[in-house]
Amino acid sequence: MPIDSRLLDDLARIFGSAMGTAQGARHEVESLFRRHIERTLSAMELVSRDEFDAVKQMAAKARAEQEALEERLARLEARLASQQFPL
Repeated sequence: MPIDSRLLDDLARIFGSAMGTAQGARHEVESLFRRHIERTLSAMELVSRDEFDAVKQMAAKARAEQEALEERLARLEARLASQQFPL
């Protein structure tokens, strides 16, 4: 039994319409999800990568300065301990 081409055309049109609707819904869900994620990240008050790197450099510098001061203090304490003070 031959299939009516009009029936095939109608089925193709219905299927195409359904696919378009599904894609529209997909884009809507993606948009809602993106807005939700942006709100959540905004509420978390995250810092930018540049800010993080700047603070990281400041911390490294402070640690290096602290270590240098600890070494200096140890040398001064050793020098002081080696000197004899009369009572």
